[in-house]
Order: sequence, then C-alpha cells, then structure tokens
Amino acid sequence: MNSVILIGRLTRDPELRYIPSTGNALTTFSIAVDRAFTGKDGQKHTDFFNIVVWGKSAEYCANYLAKGRLAAVKGSIQNRTYDTKEGEKRYITEIVAENVQILEWGDKSERTSNSSFRSASSNQNDNVFEPEGLDSDGFRALDDDDVPF
Repeated sequence: MNSVILIGRLTRDPELRYIPSTGNALTTFSIAVDRAFTGKDGQKHTDFFNIVVWGKSAEYCANYLAKGRLAAVKGSIQNRTYDTKEGEKRYITEIVAENVQILEWGDKSERTSNSSFRSASSNQNDNVFEPEGLDSDGFRALDDDDVPF
C-alpha cells in the first residue's frame, strides 16, 4: 500500500503548466510539515515535500492556493529520475496528490498565514453568487407540488 496524508503550509505559490502533447494540467508546489516531536536539541523540525497535482484539481490548486496557506494533501509517494543538461542523473521523491483540501481560505493576494479557517461557501467578496429567497439557515421553502414523490 502506498498512501500518504500530509497537512502543512505552502512554501511557494503553485506553478500551473500544461503538457504540450496532451493538454493535461499539471500543478506543482511544496509544503512544510512540522514533525510531531522535537529533536535532541529541543527544536521542532520541519520536513518539506514536493507535491504534484494533475487535471482539474491542478487548476483548482493554482487558482485558490497561495504561499503560506494551510492545506491537506492525500496521495502516494513516487520516485523518478531524470538526466540534467550536464548528463547527471537526478533522483526525485514527490507526492502525487489524489485529493487536496484547502484548510485556510482568504484572498489569494493576501500573503498572511493567520487568517482563520472558513468554508468554501462563506462570503469571500461581493462577486459570490447568493441565491434569493433563502431563510436564515440557507434553505428555501418548497411547495408540495415541487416535491417529486
């Protein structure tokens, strides 16, 4: 079984690109994850992981994630190699994400990492679609004729 779940802060803005031969979206970013224990020196240590996201999820990450934001990543560990221009072989270990959850919302232009968790449905700006005729809980009363059973 090859499965990993990480929660951490982005160390850089996501980079979106498209594969020329297929047109598939690909986003890469890295996250910093604190270890659950301290070292012998009493300091908390942090691990850094490179994340790869494909398809619609890649576009979503590029549009809504930003450096410093808290995110959860579920995926698998992948090792690969490539040759540099100088002919040297390089080895890379990265996380190929199956699912990315944004745990900290805010305007992407904000670079502060202290905004609180907000759900995706909370009102972020004036351009958010708000249906009319909803009660205070977000529901609309239905007529008996509108119910299909």
